[in-house]
Amino acid sequence: MLILPLTYVLVTAFGEGIKVFVASVTDYYALKAIGLTLEVTLIAVVVNTIFGIAASWCITRFQFHGKKILSTLIDLPLTISPVIAGLIYILTFGRQSILYEYLRSAGIKMIFAVPGIVVATVFVTFPFISREIIPVLSTLGTDEEEAAALMGANGFTIFRKITFPHIKWALLYGIVLCTARAMGEFGAVSVLSGHLQGKTNTMPLYIELLYQGYDFTGAFAVSAILVLMAVIILVLRSVLEYKGQQAAKAEKGQQEG
Repeated sequence: MLILPLTYVLVTAFGEGIKVFVASVTDYYALKAIGLTLEVTLIAVVVNTIFGIAASWCITRFQFHGKKILSTLIDLPLTISPVIAGLIYILTFGRQSILYEYLRSAGIKMIFAVPGIVVATVFVTFPFISREIIPVLSTLGTDEEEAAALMGANGFTIFRKITFPHIKWALLYGIVLCTARAMGEFGAVSVLSGHLQGKTNTMPLYIELLYQGYDFTGAFAVSAILVLMAVIILVLRSVLEYKGQQAAKAEKGQQEG
């Protein structure tokens, strides 16, 4: 189920020789797709990191009206099909939307443009970081933070000196998961992108385009690059998971000592 498909991707990618493989992944449109994928992924990860930390902090450290609603909204992208998410954004920013004229007058194009792809990717990936941090903050409690506040420390100092060291591994783990999901996003991006070659085609969309055009070698060559990126992310995830477990054991040993 796992090894055979991955092996087939690599065998097909290099089936016509290394020169054909290199030519396929260095093609102008392939490079544009790779570049756009990396750009969108980077923006989505940065936005979701900021949002994830802020949302986790609010949910675990404050009591306010609408707290449960916020928590539910964070999980919403996990329950909605990415294709539906893409259609929602078309309705929100398309020509039939009341926002369209305002966006047009401001020179902002969302549909069939990179900003729309970024927004869709952020939407489908934003639960990953917050959902890794929230359990850690809930388990940690507020005793250390309250003690620091009583001693006169401000909010930023408390976060930097006390909170962040406890959540750093969960944060990094969430960033890795968010990166993997953003790189492979297809449904929402496909609806919003318009499949414009060299402009709005990310790697998954470009692979589909090559495959439908019967360029199997090119499709599997670009797929091999995406698989390689996924493997690197999986290795990073395993390393971070191991280091997080070791750090937790060390902290537990210190507390028992």
